[in-house]
Amino acid sequence: MTRSTITVRCKTTVPKEVREKLGVGPSDSLDWEVVGDHARVSASSGVGDPSGTGAPVRKIPPGAGAFDSGYSDTADRTDEILRELGFGRDRP
Repeated sequence: MTRSTITVRCKTTVPKEVREKLGVGPSDSLDWEVVGDHARVSASSGVGDPSGTGAPVRKIPPGAGAFDSGYSDTADRTDEILRELGFGRDRP
């Protein structure tokens, strides 16, 4: 059995083992059902699916594939913008 603690603001962390078994992560919803003196927690239908249809959604790391700017590195684009603005050159 895994255990978590309720904070003074009535929040708790879902243990890693439970998150993995339920397939949930940040922004996913959980359903809570009180049965006698126990609480049953389950992943909401549509977890990981913004449409709520229950279809599985491939999770990708933050920033990966968010947009295709044509630049392999954000730092390259930042340097280009700074050059266009005249930074890095001697100024009169």
